[in-house]
Parts: sequence; C-alpha cells; structure tokens
Amino acid sequence: MNIVVMVIVGVGLWSVRGGAQQVPCYFIFGDSLADSGNNNNLWSYARADYLPYGMDFTSGPTGRFSNGKTVVDIIAERLGLSSYIAPFSRANDRNIFSGVNYASAGAGIIDETGQHLGGRTSFRGQVQNHIRTVSYMLNLLRDANRTEVYLKRCIYSIGIGSEDYLNNYFLTQLYRTSTLYPPDRFADLLIQQYAQFLRVLYNYGARKMVLFGVSPIGCSPYALAQNSPDGITCVETLNSPIQLFNSRVRSMVDQLNTQLPNAKFTYINVYGIFQDIISNPSSFGFRVVNAGCCRVGRNSGRVTCQSLQQPCSNRNEVLYFDAYNPSEAANTIIGRRAYNAQSTLDAYPSDISTLARS
Repeated sequence: MNIVVMVIVGVGLWSVRGGAQQVPCYFIFGDSLADSGNNNNLWSYARADYLPYGMDFTSGPTGRFSNGKTVVDIIAERLGLSSYIAPFSRANDRNIFSGVNYASAGAGIIDETGQHLGGRTSFRGQVQNHIRTVSYMLNLLRDANRTEVYLKRCIYSIGIGSEDYLNNYFLTQLYRTSTLYPPDRFADLLIQQYAQFLRVLYNYGARKMVLFGVSPIGCSPYALAQNSPDGITCVETLNSPIQLFNSRVRSMVDQLNTQLPNAKFTYINVYGIFQDIISNPSSFGFRVVNAGCCRVGRNSGRVTCQSLQQPCSNRNEVLYFDAYNPSEAANTIIGRRAYNAQSTLDAYPSDISTLARS
C-alpha cells in the first residue's frame, strides 16, 4: 500500500522534460497510429517491431508505425509526462498510474475489422483491458472514491475508426460490409458501437476524453497508388465516407457532453489538419505528400515497410513514412495542433491543453 501511495504522489508535479505535469495519467486507445508495441508478441502482419520503423526513435523499433514518435507521444510530451506511456503488454504496477497504451494495429470499432491481418485487439478488447487495469488499480488502492477521483483527472485518447474503413469497408475483396451498408448507414453503425464503448469507459471513471477523427485515407500513398488517376489527386470515393464518419463523431461529442454528467469530450479534426498540409505542404516543411518514405511489402495490403529496407533520407520532408502511417514530422504537427489548436477548426469544443486544465 505504501508503495502505491508513493507512486501516485510521485507521478509528480514536474516532468523530466522540464515542464509542469498537467494530468496524473494518460490512457490511449486506438490502432496503428497509436500502437507502441501491443502487437509485438502476436501472430500478426500488423507489426512494426523491426527496422526501418523506429530508426529515429530513441529506443529504436518498439512497435510504433513511424520512423519516430507517434501523435500520442507528442501529446504525452506536451502534457509534461515523465515518459511515454507503456503498452498494455508491458504495463506493471508502477506505470499503470501514469496511464496505459492499449492501441493495437489493425483494430477497429467492429470486432471483425482487420481479421485478415491476424492477431490484434479490437476496440472492445481494449476497453476490456482498461476495465482490468481499473480493477487492478482499485485492488491496490483499496479505496473506490480515491480511484474515481484520480481517474477523473486523467486524459483519455481515443483514435479509432480508420481501420474499419482501410481494413474492412474499403477492402471489398475480403469484407462484405460495403455491399451490406451504404456509407451513411455504415457510419451510423460505427457510431452506435463507438458510443456504447465510450459509455463503458465513462462508467469506469473516464471524464476527459479526446476523440481523434479519421484522416483522409483517399490521400494516403496506398490509396493514390491504387485509385488515383495521376498518383496525386486524392480519391474522393474513399474520402467521402470518412467525412460522414467524422461529422458523426463531432456530433457525438455534443450528445455525450449533454447526456453524461461532468463528461468532457472533445474532437480533434485530424482530417482538416491533413488537408492543410496537403494543400500547402511547403509551408509545413514537406516536399513529398503522395508517397511513403519506405519501400512497402506485401503484408497489410502493401501498406507496411519491408523489413530492413533503407528508407528515404529526407524523412523530415515526407508526410507519410509507409503507405498509410505518417512520419514523425507529420505526427509532430498533428500532436501539437491537437494539444494547442492553431485554428478553431482543429479541435471542438476545446483543445487538449484546455481540457487538461479543466
């Protein structure tokens, strides 16, 4: 018991990065955009625990689908946390009080999403893992009220839904969802299940929840190579369904903030941030926005990097590292604007810095 008290007090007012720590913990749910190694020990094509992934990260390849930091890493820095959030697969008694990263590449809101990739933990499974974490915290603290008060101060990051399109709805040769549901009904189906899982998180203490919208998949190198007439023009037939989903996520934020007492949901307009970069890349320091930095292989629908292949040298000037996942340079822009919005369109109704202070 004394050890646990020391951990909670020691989660601290000051970060080793030099800034004040703004929240006691940070819980992360999502897919390849946030995975930090949860898939490493799974039989799965959706893994990034090999070079060139992580080549610019301090720890090398960790399972992050980037050459370096992910968006949630950037946000952890901005929140003043003393370290990046440990994946659930390696979380222990000490670091669960700083938060846990449950994200799993290939995961979707729908359980079947990404099943062709092999092992992955769906959003349902991630929520169940969080319930286990909260139950464990409660057992350590032996005080339900204290646990509840602690969790209310934490930030919960949820970036889910992109795989439901990339590795389900748009993958018509393997999944029937596009024949069963037109885009608007599919978006409704996703939102219905999404809201149910968010209510479960709320019931287990979550109050400050950040919902990341889906990026324009039709502008990714994978989509451009498959469907763009010139390899540059974004594929509107893919982006249009994404916009339907994002608009519903934004509306869901209003609904849940109204329906759930003391809930503070916010929406991050990732789609809009990507559009800003793609429409004027040079102003953000990018020279390449339509091709990935690494040579992609056959796994994950020719999206992930081939093992040990030498990637591009100008990684700070490339929007995408592989055929779908952003580079650290892009993740840095997205993370900074999510934390401290540069425009009223970046975050609704508030950015993460405001949410952390509330």
